[in-house]
Amino acid sequence: MPPSLAVGCEGCHGGGDPRLPKLAGRNAADIVAAMTAFRNGGRPATVMDRIAKGFSDDEIAAIAAWYAAQR
Repeated sequence: MPPSLAVGCEGCHGGGDPRLPKLAGRNAADIVAAMTAFRNGGRPATVMDRIAKGFSDDEIAAIAAWYAAQR
């Protein structure tokens, strides 16, 4: 079961939609970099820029660590 912060990520990034990247097993540093870029406006997005603004650095790191540990 994902941590409460990551529950919302599963709907889009749980692997059900081939157009969206599956997060399980991805490198934690890559997830952190992407989320930070979304949050800071450095990476264009349709909704992730707005979603990422709701997470602190520590929360992003926790989400990334959890997804990186999944297979």
